[in-house]
Amino acid sequence: MKLAFLGTPEVAAGTLRALVGAGHDVRLVVTRVDARRGRGPGLSPSPVKETAMELSLAVSHRPADVTASGAELGVVVAYGRLIRPEVLAVVPMLNVHFSLLPRWRGAAPVERAILAGDAETGVCLMAIEEGLDTGPVYDRATTLIGPDETADDLRRRLGEMGNELLLARLSAGLGEPQPQTGEATYAARLEPADLRLDFARAAEACNRQVRVGRAWTTWRAKRLIVQRGRVLPVAGALLPGEVQEDRVGTGEGALELVVVQPEGKAAMSGADWARGARPQPGERMGEQR
Repeated sequence: MKLAFLGTPEVAAGTLRALVGAGHDVRLVVTRVDARRGRGPGLSPSPVKETAMELSLAVSHRPADVTASGAELGVVVAYGRLIRPEVLAVVPMLNVHFSLLPRWRGAAPVERAILAGDAETGVCLMAIEEGLDTGPVYDRATTLIGPDETADDLRRRLGEMGNELLLARLSAGLGEPQPQTGEATYAARLEPADLRLDFARAAEACNRQVRVGRAWTTWRAKRLIVQRGRVLPVAGALLPGEVQEDRVGTGEGALELVVVQPEGKAAMSGADWARGARPQPGERMGEQR
């Protein structure tokens, strides 16, 4: 089938490779413009653009170019922009969306599912229409969310599931999509406030923030990123935010600091951080800067 592909991050690059590997004729790849990534001053291409160049595929940053590409169908994976109606009128689009629609429509479905403590999630193959992830669904697959699974790990796994679902449907024929049913929820893009640890909450809720990535708190007026944590069922006499060695008291249980990154320093184990920080009795994390 003659396809256009629209996507940006690494998980989308995997889908692009899968489509080409399966013999599909990808006429055009559309991705976000080059951007600064990391601390360097230069601009870098998106993972999808890098993959497209490796595969000698035509690349554009303009979705409107799909209309003249000769594509019969557009495949969209984490592109990060809405597709305008005039483009959809010429080339129908199929979105590989990482949630069980209509739950978690929007930009951050993987992260929101983890933050909410959802037991399961999945992948939907959805026809794109003008609304935000409102289109009918061709197929879906469901999976449990592991209790310690990070957002990055879950996204990679959902990407693999989505590839299998997509290739099977393209081979057998899409068929007729079915309308979404159930209550819709929306996965707004994450803001720094969403990832600030509130130790008045239960340790499990704090660790869900850690699993999403870039969870942070403050320690002695400097930012501390918690890269990996572990829930401890008993906090002992620790108050919320109180630190004892490499553990922090919460509203229920304690959070062990497995890997942290102090402001301006490299990541280190929580035990090494505690040896250097030497928390004093009663000293707390999370005080306002």
